[in-house]
Amino acid sequence: MRTALLLLLLLALAAVPGSLVPQRSSNPNGVIQYFKDEPDLAELLDNLQLFDVFSSVWFSSIYLLLFLSLIGCVLPRTKHHFKALRTPPPRTPARLERLPGIRYAATTNAEAAVAIESARALLKKSGYRVRIFEEPHLSVSAERGYLRETGNLVFHTALIGVLISVGVGGGFTYTGQRVMVEGQPFVNTLSDYSSFTPGRFFDESMLPPFHMVMDDFSVEYEEQNLNAFGFPTDYTADMSITVPGEPTRQGTVKVNQPLPLLGSDVFLLGNGYAPRITVTDGDGNIAFTDIVPFLPQDANLTSMGFIKAPDALPQQIGMIGFFYPTVGELSTGAFTSVHADLLDPLLTLNVYTGDLGVDDGVPQNVYALDVDGLTQVAGGDTGVEAIKLRPGETASLPNGLGTVTFEDESPGLGPVSAPDFSDSVLRFATFDITHDPSRGWVLAFTLLAVGGLMTALFVPRRRMWVKAVTQPDGGVRLEYAGLARGHDPTLEAAIDDLKKRHLQQLNIKDTP
Repeated sequence: MRTALLLLLLLALAAVPGSLVPQRSSNPNGVIQYFKDEPDLAELLDNLQLFDVFSSVWFSSIYLLLFLSLIGCVLPRTKHHFKALRTPPPRTPARLERLPGIRYAATTNAEAAVAIESARALLKKSGYRVRIFEEPHLSVSAERGYLRETGNLVFHTALIGVLISVGVGGGFTYTGQRVMVEGQPFVNTLSDYSSFTPGRFFDESMLPPFHMVMDDFSVEYEEQNLNAFGFPTDYTADMSITVPGEPTRQGTVKVNQPLPLLGSDVFLLGNGYAPRITVTDGDGNIAFTDIVPFLPQDANLTSMGFIKAPDALPQQIGMIGFFYPTVGELSTGAFTSVHADLLDPLLTLNVYTGDLGVDDGVPQNVYALDVDGLTQVAGGDTGVEAIKLRPGETASLPNGLGTVTFEDESPGLGPVSAPDFSDSVLRFATFDITHDPSRGWVLAFTLLAVGGLMTALFVPRRRMWVKAVTQPDGGVRLEYAGLARGHDPTLEAAIDDLKKRHLQQLNIKDTP
């Protein structure tokens, strides 16, 4: 048991690095960023498997040792417990007066056999296992509390069940992330995930077939409380789900309210804006047109996005854009967003030309633009102002490179008295699709462990004795005593209660 407790403590300490550095299993982008910010330290940490703590050799070793230690603890104790359950209560001590909880009843004329049989029935009714002894005095020996050890064994066995469930079930677990824009479909195949982390035993055939579209993403903002004005109070993603052989059905995903889907759960992680950008090159050809998710940088959704047009002629074009849902200007002249809702949107673009590296065959991060080797032609210190666009506007790129358009997604409603941008920019949301077959087993074993622990903590283990000693004058002196295994603050109260109820049953008045 000491070994198991030591390994359990060691396992808890070994899990600490998993919360201090990003893990590939849950935050792969964070690991990439860590390598970029601290390349030397990241290489050292990677050699120590600190980016994969929970699948590392040293963590798995502690896990397996704990598993074996618990089994080595439970099996012999279980064997001993079953043997103890079949063993009758021990003989009544010859001198009960040596026990600290001794109680005496007044001398009576009741027959010893009647008194002991009454005590036996009373103790048995109270849940004690009983045994009557005749020598040297008639007595009843009783014990209870084996449920305490049963609870202890159930607790440790349930811990083993949790370890098995997590270890084996984790191998069949998978989790994937997907960035979905309003109206864009998602098919549950590996190629359609933005990132995917499989368990050790995962096979692509385990992915259930379904098709999902985010029809609408809506946000409610606080507008009554001035101290929290503009703070988002609710996010709702309305989904259309199609499963082969079934009609399309509707579903809703909210924060902390996942959508159950064919044994998986769809969680809402984040959201932002996704402007549609169109770029034409110097020859007038469309070099790029797509919906670009802009990643939020602050609570008011000041967002950053990247545009790459490798097919533009005569030069490849790259852009770093900043999107402000409700633009405001700081004292320094820089822009920021003052509200997360789409009240006064503005898109600014810094423009670069040169080799984007897309044709090298090396995979690139779509949420980054490597400007090394590129020439900036707009924004920054170029002397050319960054391009500013509102929904529906088009601007010319410097040096005859072409044009860029910020497409307006709102339906044509004709002239309005004031600009309405509420539907002019699409929203995107990031979803996490998780399948974990071990959750039910882990929950069941956890509840079992809690029940076993509560039983082990609150069920007292004790022995009780009632002895009838025949006096020379023919009377009978009743002696009551008890002994606890371990600390039992209620023992003496239990002895007093036994004595009181026994004497009431015998119709004897209790006297000091």
